[in-house]
Amino acid sequence: MPTARESLLDAALSALARLPWSGVRMVDVASAAGVSRQTLYNEFGSKDGLARALVRREADVYLRGVDRALAERPHASPTGSDAGGTPVIGPADRLVRVAEWMVGSARSSALVRALLTGCWSERLPAPSARTSAAVSAVPAQRRADAGVPGPAELVAAVRDRAFAALEKEVPGADPVELGRYCETAVRLGLSCVVAPPGRGEGQAGYIRSVLARLPVRAVGPHM
Repeated sequence: MPTARESLLDAALSALARLPWSGVRMVDVASAAGVSRQTLYNEFGSKDGLARALVRREADVYLRGVDRALAERPHASPTGSDAGGTPVIGPADRLVRVAEWMVGSARSSALVRALLTGCWSERLPAPSARTSAAVSAVPAQRRADAGVPGPAELVAAVRDRAFAALEKEVPGADPVELGRYCETAVRLGLSCVVAPPGRGEGQAGYIRSVLARLPVRAVGPHM
């Protein structure tokens, strides 16, 4: 069963799908979540606090999806199977999945798209600067009040997650080149968010074709 905080964030996100953030009222969010307005203010402090928490949660959901894309084992893979018959997914496959998650998330969530591109429309609760206000009594709100990642921070976070996942599979890779390889894949995904590939060229094929042209030494002989 969701906590009051999660119910309030769900209600705020649902309201945002219908209204610009300026039209979302705290009393309506509380009512939709089935809690008192005082509970809402106890959790978030203000509407700005609610906005920061909502954007922070969307960033966290996005990053958890990146982790799943990197960890996922496919039912079948062009890379083949290992000696025990377990499907194997290569580094490029994982990075393509991360890029696909990025594009899909941006398509389904205006907040994720804004987080990735830095383009905040007037409809959205654009994150305010990191607050120096009094420390919240709610741990989750303290984290939200610390600010949300900008586009460069998100790219770095995804690159670092990809690097950590791939360095175990490609132990002979040069760490600098592997880091560049991971960042290239992330930025290719971001380019597909901003300017999707032309008709007839899917995003996965486009990203894979670019990665294939990078130096093999970037990821070692198992690429």
